[in-house]
Amino acid sequence: MPVTQESWKATRVAIADTTDRFAELVVRSDPAAMATPDWSVAVTAAHVASLAWMNTGLVGPDARPSVAAVEDALLGCTVDTVAEFNRRALEVFTERDPRVLVTRLRADVDHVLAATEDTDPTRTVTWLGGSQLPIIGMLAHLVNELLIHGHDIARATGADWEIPAADAALFFEAFFVELLRRDIGDLLANDEPPRERRIAVEFRSDHTTPVTLVLHRGEVSVEEPGGPTDVRIRFDPATVNLMLFHRISKARAVLSGRVLAWGRRPWLLPAFLRTVRCP
Repeated sequence: MPVTQESWKATRVAIADTTDRFAELVVRSDPAAMATPDWSVAVTAAHVASLAWMNTGLVGPDARPSVAAVEDALLGCTVDTVAEFNRRALEVFTERDPRVLVTRLRADVDHVLAATEDTDPTRTVTWLGGSQLPIIGMLAHLVNELLIHGHDIARATGADWEIPAADAALFFEAFFVELLRRDIGDLLANDEPPRERRIAVEFRSDHTTPVTLVLHRGEVSVEEPGGPTDVRIRFDPATVNLMLFHRISKARAVLSGRVLAWGRRPWLLPAFLRTVRCP
């Protein structure tokens, strides 16, 4: 399914609304509370704000310092070295005051939305690992960062936090699938030897267009559903995102009934996921 004006509008609404919810959550929370094993609420908010800040440098057209400051780390990044990229970004982006952070976050999201209002949502920017990410995917990626780290902060502080399925679905459909349709650079590079065996996995949910992802000889491609598949996955977007980012276990996701996998060759799924994995 190609990117449509409806999906573009939905992504823009989602990032504006989720930014507001995240900002309100941050200012209500204890900045010293540990949102993750390594990051306090303040550092978590700084991480999300640093991504929005870098996005301002990606959309242009004016030159901004955010990307230049981390360009080497950005271009050399793979899925397996994202933590090092985040560390470098937090060294450059030094603000830690929660109220200042949410003000900057809102301003940078507003800047990105204004700069892309009349742009083609499929226009690409050079992203992690030299991959070519469409603008809609860049916004969808930040929506997911807001949702996942909002979940972290809420869990640490006892606050309420909703991950709407339609917003969570943007990560898979508008970010990940659209990224895989283009040049992914070195983003998915790993030490897994290329397999001659073709592995096709079909993905379906109530909030995404059915799609088949194929791994063959180390290359990942996107196909329309209906062809031969080895594994079929039906998923709830919020649950699968929490699973992919290790907020819940695979066992818990499967036992909840919100992530189901079956097919002719389900044993091929682990080999597929060793290459087709998310940043």
